[in-house]
Amino acid sequence: MSTIDEPRLAPLSERVAAAASPVPSHPLIREWRAATLGDVDDVHELYQAMDAVDHPNYLTTRDEVEEQLGFTFIDLERDTLLAITHDGVLAAIGIVMEPPRQETLVREFMNGGVHPALRGRGIGRELIAWQRVRGEQKLAASDKALPGWLVGYADARSPGRRRLLEAAGFEAVRYFQTMERELADPIPEVTPRTDVRIVPYESEFAAAVHAARDDAFRDHWGSQPLSDEHFASLVSGTFEPALSFVAFAGEEVAGVVLSDVNEEDWAGQGFSSAYVSTVAVTRPFRGRRIAPVLLRCVLEAARARGLDRVVLDVDAENPTGALGLYTGMGFRATQSEIGLLRVY
Repeated sequence: MSTIDEPRLAPLSERVAAAASPVPSHPLIREWRAATLGDVDDVHELYQAMDAVDHPNYLTTRDEVEEQLGFTFIDLERDTLLAITHDGVLAAIGIVMEPPRQETLVREFMNGGVHPALRGRGIGRELIAWQRVRGEQKLAASDKALPGWLVGYADARSPGRRRLLEAAGFEAVRYFQTMERELADPIPEVTPRTDVRIVPYESEFAAAVHAARDDAFRDHWGSQPLSDEHFASLVSGTFEPALSFVAFAGEEVAGVVLSDVNEEDWAGQGFSSAYVSTVAVTRPFRGRRIAPVLLRCVLEAARARGLDRVVLDVDAENPTGALGLYTGMGFRATQSEIGLLRVY
């Protein structure tokens, strides 16, 4: 046992200085105000315009917008900001989201953006400045003695987003790969190195799958356990149970793969697809070929459905060797995304 005391962090409330929220100002913007649930359609239309430029291969659905604005852990009045032009057009949205269940880290996610037709005119700078201060306010309100992160993501196809975040003091620290798998290609024969029973996902498995997912992701970069509300969002909307599978070792969940099918994505992709949102194997069962077997189940089921490809995203530095797993199953990298941080 080490006799050297590890340095202990003071609570975030003692380490983070919180300024008053800035009052955004821009000549093209008539009104800056908080979002309401009545703004769902306008916000969805804005996201569709941004997605078409930033990442046309995946689009935000209306259900996702409604879900995000309805999360109980988002205070719409204080955590959201809309920019509306003199013509009444929604020009930008900013959301600062702090997921609950913070065990080793407190994260504030900087979500949103500016309509492509209005970029490059300073609206984004106003938005990011407001989000940064709001994120710091939320960190300063925490009495947890944990690291604090402000987190922003930028698709490699949207360099303007990265420049805005870097200008606000964020640093690019992590890279993620989008990977695709042609279903016309042969699917490798793989078998597990332990006795497992693999079945399609059913709602009665939700609690056990949630717990297994949280266990499996504990050593992933920045990951924290999901709240029940957040997990429920993972298995709703475009979630496809018939392309999702659970590996049981006896009565214990050893691994899980969760998939979505969003036909709205297909036009921008240029092919039909399923998206694998989660691949998780609990730590006691790693190294037993459970993940490739689960992926094989998805590939076979998606092929039987008549889909062209299966798509997923992976942390390029994932400690479990996920990148090698996916390339070994025939996936190839197609796009990338950057994770940017301010650390407190």
